[in-house]
Amino acid sequence: MTKVCVMGSGSWGTAFSLVLADAGNDVTVWGRRAEVCAAINETRENADYLPGVQLPPQVRATVDHEEALAGADVVVLAVPSQTLRENLEVWAPAIPSSAPMVSLMKGVELGTLKRMSEVVAEVTGAGPERIAVVSGPNLAREIARREPAASVVACADESVARQLQSLVHAPAFRPYTSVDVLGCELGGAYKNVVGLSVGMAVGLGFGDNTTASLITRGLAETARLAMALGANPLTLMGLAGLGDLVATCSSPLSRNRTFGEKLGQGMTTHDIYASTRQVAEGAKSCSSLLALARQTGVDAPIAEHVDAVVSGGMTAPEMMAAFIARDTKAETD
Repeated sequence: MTKVCVMGSGSWGTAFSLVLADAGNDVTVWGRRAEVCAAINETRENADYLPGVQLPPQVRATVDHEEALAGADVVVLAVPSQTLRENLEVWAPAIPSSAPMVSLMKGVELGTLKRMSEVVAEVTGAGPERIAVVSGPNLAREIARREPAASVVACADESVARQLQSLVHAPAFRPYTSVDVLGCELGGAYKNVVGLSVGMAVGLGFGDNTTASLITRGLAETARLAMALGANPLTLMGLAGLGDLVATCSSPLSRNRTFGEKLGQGMTTHDIYASTRQVAEGAKSCSSLLALARQTGVDAPIAEHVDAVVSGGMTAPEMMAAFIARDTKAETD
């Protein structure tokens, strides 16, 4: 039985541990909070993040990162993207040197503008053959309910991607492989920003025409940046691109869409953070994605305007009015 360590006991880390257990693996979850770990071990439930979901007996939890990582065949990283570096600097000495590291995170680091796989490589010194990402339309609550879903396992080394694919292929979870790590990561990070814009439109009371327009133009914006950086355009048409984008923008289970709805209803970013312990990655990464687009010379109006609303420089109604007022152009430009 393969031993997998999941570093992070939030909703997605917990749901993914269930997938791994269903696929026949022995899973140890590292959690920051002792009470969450105790609940997982004693009641088989992470009530703070996935109430009502019973975890299989193959899943156990600990607050001791060295205990969690000891003897791990695979290490899954599932903490908020902006905390990865500081956590990984502590964990790195205990990560087995042969273990592939799998990122579940969808963000771009503030300041450095590095993708999560780049942060992992920089902190651990691991080569691309040891770093993979999982991305797709994977809302944690639905995954935890074992509703059928598909995803992409991407690694520069295709043989490692196939190895990890078999590791996470569970009765309700179908993984595909890719070697386009960059495209999968950018699709996953950018969809959060688009999800915020769609949430704002919903919060303002707009309907399907508005949200469909934002989703479509958001996909175009994502593809422009990803292709400028060297991604395969087909990745953006697949599960890690369009699939993830549709799920995030369409579902009330999406933290980013929900965060956007609250902005559209007039709440401030500060008020929203104070009302929930869940992290909306798009609110953290919109400024770094905007900076990356500007550095690359790519027009990014959705990232620009979402960042302005999140930072308090613009209201949601002003954002929507600004989108309509932009100069017209050919759709394919």
